[in-house]
Amino acid sequence: MKIYLTRHGQTQWNIENRLQGWKDSPLTEKGIVDAKLLGNRLKDIDIDIIYSSSSGRAITTAKIIKEKKDIEIVMDEGLREMGVGDWHGMTLEEIKRNNPKEYYNYWYAPHLYIGTNGGEDFYQVQKRAVAAVNSIIHERKYENVLIISHGVTLKSIITYYQNKSMEKLWDPPILEGTSLSLIEVDGDNIKVPFCGDVSHLKDGPQKFINSIAIY
Repeated sequence: MKIYLTRHGQTQWNIENRLQGWKDSPLTEKGIVDAKLLGNRLKDIDIDIIYSSSSGRAITTAKIIKEKKDIEIVMDEGLREMGVGDWHGMTLEEIKRNNPKEYYNYWYAPHLYIGTNGGEDFYQVQKRAVAAVNSIIHERKYENVLIISHGVTLKSIITYYQNKSMEKLWDPPILEGTSLSLIEVDGDNIKVPFCGDVSHLKDGPQKFINSIAIY
């Protein structure tokens, strides 16, 4: 089994440096074009099913990648982004100014971050996200699966399957919008051959620009 993982395309709040979490903002033009480029990269892979976070930005990304192919999109709450409580919609500068200790832990000591702002901690995110992936694995129904999720959620999944501690969550690479990662499952052997690959974004997006307005 091959499980491909991608982050949603760039959104308006991404470029404003606002934490989205369980809230949402629309894809930018770049986010739409990048999703089309990823869809083009995956066009020769027979994706059996798409599992997506229930957030609008993830579902929109899924629909762009799917295009007209007859692929079911299944929403899974376990794949949604980290809940960040009263940080939702705030800029990074605002968070840093108002709560410097937890801001530091969030980025530099994720194993110590406790989500005192009413949100989740990284361990809670990893537990639900890995449970969602393990459920797909244990079903043994599909050969090629695509998961569309979010930065923190995907990092927590990949960190788990790489057998890294939570302290290493933010180790490179950064998972950019529509970056591609892969989990391979062979019996009880699970490995991560690559993560955060963005080679498809260097293919020249201009040919897709004229068709983005329909989304």
